[in-house]
Amino acid sequence: MTSVPTPIPSRTQYVLEGIKHRILTGQLTPGQALVETELAAQFGVSKTPVREALKTLAGTGLVVMNQYKGVTVRMVDADMAREVYDVRLLLEPEALKRAVRRGASLDAARDALTRADEATDTAERSLANREFHRALYLPCGNPLLGRMLDEVRDQAALVSAVAWAASPSWDREAGEHREILRLALAGDADGAALALHAHIGSFVQRAFPQAESESEVQGEGGQA
Repeated sequence: MTSVPTPIPSRTQYVLEGIKHRILTGQLTPGQALVETELAAQFGVSKTPVREALKTLAGTGLVVMNQYKGVTVRMVDADMAREVYDVRLLLEPEALKRAVRRGASLDAARDALTRADEATDTAERSLANREFHRALYLPCGNPLLGRMLDEVRDQAALVSAVAWAASPSWDREAGEHREILRLALAGDADGAALALHAHIGSFVQRAFPQAESESEVQGEGGQA
């Protein structure tokens, strides 16, 4: 008998999304301590939903819980970037290829690209870019593949936030997004997949040149 996931209480979900947003938009930086009492005061809740939210975030890899140091935002280094991006390189282009071949709608990807182009701040653009990538792989026809990519999505966004803070490359990546979508809309599944592979691979190479990816990166590109 399949178990049904227990819904997260609304206050915990509220705190969870709030902390995640602050991490992925750079308001909370890698290595920064996350103190339960301070967060509870900021969100106007008790410590219980904060504690539960932090446990969930630890499970997704965004924060680290240490018996001695407490809870901190996960540090981003070359090894972490390589691990996350190896998974994306292996799975995301294949998911896009399948989505194109099955004639899936990419309207959500087009909308996300428009929102990213019209964004007025870094946080808004970052969130739109994440939605663009998700809209490319989600209609692949394999729900398990989509969930696997969702599992590394937050960690990939954390890598991006750190890289963008050091060296913004929005314009380059926006151009690559447009080309990926153009190929996909034209029905060129292989071309779109290759462009996406290059886009993902070269981003981590630029941001973390010491990260020796086990996957061969073809061409040039960037993350979103």
